Amino acid sequence: MARYIGPKSKIARKLGEPIYGPDKHFEKKNFPPGQHGMNKRRRKQSEYGVQLMEKQKAKYTYGVLEKQFYNLFERASSSHGITGENLLKLLESRLDNVVYRLGIAPTRNGARQLVSHKHITVNGNVVNIPSYSLRSGDIVSVREKSKSLEVVVNSLTSARHNKYSWLEWDSEQMAGRFLNSPERAEIPENIKEQLIVELYSK
Repeated sequence: MARYIGPKSKIARKLGEPIYGPDKHFEKKNFPPGQHGMNKRRRKQSEYGVQLMEKQKAKYTYGVLEKQFYNLFERASSSHGITGENLLKLLESRLDNVVYRLGIAPTRNGARQLVSHKHITVNGNVVNIPSYSLRSGDIVSVREKSKSLEVVVNSLTSARHNKYSWLEWDSEQMAGRFLNSPERAEIPENIKEQLIVELYSK
């Protein structure tokens, strides 16, 4: 599957936020990349530009490609409720995101790799599709033969469990339960989802 594998600090600088986590390069150069990055007289962004930037931020944060993102938006808009909030709920329900939130992997990219390499099970069955959408009550666990993987052990050692109210973690079984889709106020990502809705509504 295609995915972004370029320099992450450059994307973070472009979006103005360390979306991939703590980044010393971003802290040192907290301005857009390029020769005009530090120019304070840069042209003011248009309304479309602001909306597009917000969509790009959401895409890069969750590691979703353009077509996938648009399909998720279509699902969100056809569901009951507020479209923007539905979109974030769908993104949070992805298997790779939940593996990351549970602390099984230190990053979403790492979580995607664990899923793709068949180290993760859902309700006892191996699932190797990162975009797999979880339902309330689903149990996500580390495959028995993968529980000793160094990357998994190190990540779980440093992770803070029970950090998210919509997830439940059992350290003995190395398994977590997806209780329900989170409410907007519970999602920590700094994304203005209404701007994304406005962009797609044009």
